[in-house]
Amino acid sequence: MDFEVQRDIETSIKPDESYYPQDVFRKSTYGSSEVNIKEEIEVNEEQIKIQTVKIELKEEIGINRDPITFTGENYIVTHELPQTKHTGEKPYQCSQCNKVFAQISSLKPHQRTHTGEKPYKCSICDKCFSQKSDLITHKRIHTGEKPYVCSHCDKAFSQIGTLKLHHRTHTGEKPYKCSQCDKAFTQIGALKSHHRTHTGEKPYKCNQCDEDFSQNGTLIIHKRTHTKEKPYKCSQCDEAFSRNGTLTSHKRTHTGEKPYKCSQCDEAFSRNFTLIAHKKTHTGENLYKCSQCDKAFTKQSCIKSHLRTHTGDKPYKCSHCDKAFSQNSALTSHTRTHTGEKPYTCSQCDKAFSNKGNLVTHQRTHTGEKPYQCSQCNKAFTLNSHLKLHQRKHSGYKPCSIKN
Repeated sequence: MDFEVQRDIETSIKPDESYYPQDVFRKSTYGSSEVNIKEEIEVNEEQIKIQTVKIELKEEIGINRDPITFTGENYIVTHELPQTKHTGEKPYQCSQCNKVFAQISSLKPHQRTHTGEKPYKCSICDKCFSQKSDLITHKRIHTGEKPYVCSHCDKAFSQIGTLKLHHRTHTGEKPYKCSQCDKAFTQIGALKSHHRTHTGEKPYKCNQCDEDFSQNGTLIIHKRTHTKEKPYKCSQCDEAFSRNGTLTSHKRTHTGEKPYKCSQCDEAFSRNFTLIAHKKTHTGENLYKCSQCDKAFTKQSCIKSHLRTHTGDKPYKCSHCDKAFSQNSALTSHTRTHTGEKPYTCSQCDKAFSNKGNLVTHQRTHTGEKPYQCSQCNKAFTLNSHLKLHQRKHSGYKPCSIKN
């Protein structure tokens, strides 16, 4: 069998000797097998660099024998056969846990996860790392270097792992398949999170309340409800958000962009989850039906809120007065009547509103948009309530009037 080995070779040079480029051939035997070695050497007065060592074995060598050692006047070559690679053997065991490794060089970095040792320090920001490769990757944050370029598009990345994940957006590859359903994922982390939808496991617990979560990212976002932190700020108004995704969606209220289009009708949406919910109105899939009336909802949270209209339950109580509400969003809007807060500012004039719905309605005075259209005469209105009043003209409905 033939195989190639590339190694850093220790070379001993006497200071008073001169070397010139040459091909050096050596023969040796390993057990009953003859070994031919060709070493291609670049030599100058300061160093000898052995670029490649090609070992051609004329017959199969048993993998459990001692290393091959070759000697010459000015250099020593030691080649260890990659035994563990062929056998799957992992002889190096961590003394603090039961993890085992094929190479001692893999065990040493692992041991630092127990000791907390971080010997590799960034010269720019003093951040420390347990592995040299992590430091090299980190330095690219400072240099902006992105050496890994996608062969399908012009995108470049600082880590090869990120490039591999990106490639899957072109290939559609989803190698991580759920064993309990047909879903597949591009990342193993996404598969692990998905598994918890089957097991119900919620390992991430909030230290300020009793809530627990299946994903660490969801816990981080939840904690902001306690800290009131809103790190994502809109550049066009004073709005700030606890999630980056919410900021991205909010920006579309300024641009009017609706990138999520329904393939079965002309509806378009600014958020993907709104499109997903809308599609269920076509398919009837996973609709949550109310047990007390004929209404159905695309989201479980919506039916929970709706059920309170039947039960009269109002769990959200105002801390400033005795009012209570069936929905948390209604309480938030009401609280602003006490605080005077008006976080929703029009980007085209100085008007501000305590309620997002009022801002959206106001913006139509600038855009001229009239989304509510009469089905009988095509007249359009900026408010749904105005459309309903208009429709009474067609139905002949006249609300009761009180006479003195």
